[in-house]
Order: sequence, then C-alpha cells, then structure tokens
Amino acid sequence: MKIKIRTVSTEDTKELLDIYSYYVNHTAVTFEVIPPSPEEFQERISRTLKRYPFIAAEVQGKILGYASAGSFKDRAAYDWCVETTIYVAENARRMGIGSLLQDRLEDLLRQQKILNANACIAVPREEEDEYLTFDSVRFHERKGYKLAATFHDCGYKFHRWYNMVWMEKMLGDHVADQQPIIPFSELKPSSVSFDCEEACVTLL
Repeated sequence: MKIKIRTVSTEDTKELLDIYSYYVNHTAVTFEVIPPSPEEFQERISRTLKRYPFIAAEVQGKILGYASAGSFKDRAAYDWCVETTIYVAENARRMGIGSLLQDRLEDLLRQQKILNANACIAVPREEEDEYLTFDSVRFHERKGYKLAATFHDCGYKFHRWYNMVWMEKMLGDHVADQQPIIPFSELKPSSVSFDCEEACVTLL
C-alpha cells in the first residue's frame, strides 16, 4: 500500500468533511454535535493554511485521514504553542495512517519553529462505551505526549457526560531569545521519502 501525505486544498472539503462528520454523528471523540456545513468547513481549511499545516493521507487518490494544527490561544505570547488535530476514516483505522500523519505534522511544526504541541482529547469518565474509548490517549502516549490537565464532566453528548484531557509534547528547546515562528504559508517544504516497505510518503 502506498500512502501519500500532502497538503490539503479547499477542493478536498467534501472528503475531509465526510471523515469528520462520522465522528460528529456517531462518537463523542469531538464535542461538536452537528457537522459543519461544507462552506464552514472550507473556511476552516483556508483559515488554517494561512498559518498552520493541514495535511491528508491519500491512498489511490482517496483521502483516508487528515491532521492539522491550530492556534492554542490568540495572544502573541502563545505563538509557539499549537493545538493539534487528527482524524482517520473509520474504515481505515489501525493501518498506521494516523502515525504517519502525526509524525509528518510534527515535522512541519518544527520547521515552523513551533515548540509546544497540545492535544485536546475527549475521554470517558471511567469506563469506555460505544461512543468513546481511551484510544486517542493511548495513541498520543505512544507518540510521546504527556498528560497536562484533566477537566471533569465538561462535555455532554448522547445524554452522557464526558471528561476532557490536555496532553502536551515539547517539539524543541525553549530559550530566552526565541526565534519567531514561520507561518505555514511561507514554508516551502521539500518532498521527503518515508523509509518503509509499505508506504511512500510525499508532501506536495
């Protein structure tokens, strides 16, 4: 299987929204309860790409997952921090696609001089259920993220209350004379080969 990792465009809106809408409608992975309209999701893509990466994993021309970064907080002192997002199509999970996307996203963030990657993750109160598991926490732990905070009973969906955790990963060194970040729109990342027998990864 050859997987291509590439920057998305607004022309990918339908495929990306189809992936996300599954999680909105059938899970508590996201606390959004109504899928955004195609116009709203397209605006999210455009807004993100001005400053941060928004990438997709494509197999034989079909998008099977995506990852992006967004502002952690609007104030300038937070410029070196981002919130990361990753979604894999429901029928393409556990194929390694999420791992490829996460690795490439972090590589691009480092090129931007971003230092803190923060993931906001919905979790069950105690027991997993049909709408939410601890899979995302376990995934981020494998990627080197550490638990930073827990917020209790802050999300209500499917007539149930859920917790939310923040996990963090440091992508670089924090120094007194910190360089400004580089907006993603100003990056010109070169193509990169992924050394794997089953996947060839390219950023276009």
